[in-house]
Amino acid sequence: MDDTKTILVAVSDIFFYTKIRDAFKPAGYKLERLRSSEDWQEKALKSQPIGMIVNMNDDRLNTPDILKALKASQQTESLPILAFANHEEVGTWKLAKDLGIQKVVSRNEFSARTLALFEEVTSSTSS
Repeated sequence: MDDTKTILVAVSDIFFYTKIRDAFKPAGYKLERLRSSEDWQEKALKSQPIGMIVNMNDDRLNTPDILKALKASQQTESLPILAFANHEEVGTWKLAKDLGIQKVVSRNEFSARTLALFEEVTSSTSS
């Protein structure tokens, strides 16, 4: 069971989440979806994820608070994170970088290269 590659996914839009799941499932990944800004800690500690995907524009999840808490926790501070945001929101991109996110891409680039982008982020931090 410890060879399961679990990814935390902070995306509340069910259709977009399904698209992400469809990109990762065939490659052997298991997704753990965050449904609220409160359940990240339990899921992060229980599932021991190899990385996280975050929608920086998700109003329902308050992702900046989740990310601040992740970075403040010893168990999750070095978790590789791939974030996506609307390309015109410069402040959101700056916030993501300030929060220590390894890679921030536009929603379109994320949609086009979901799996490749995530594997880029996780491979660059595991070496």
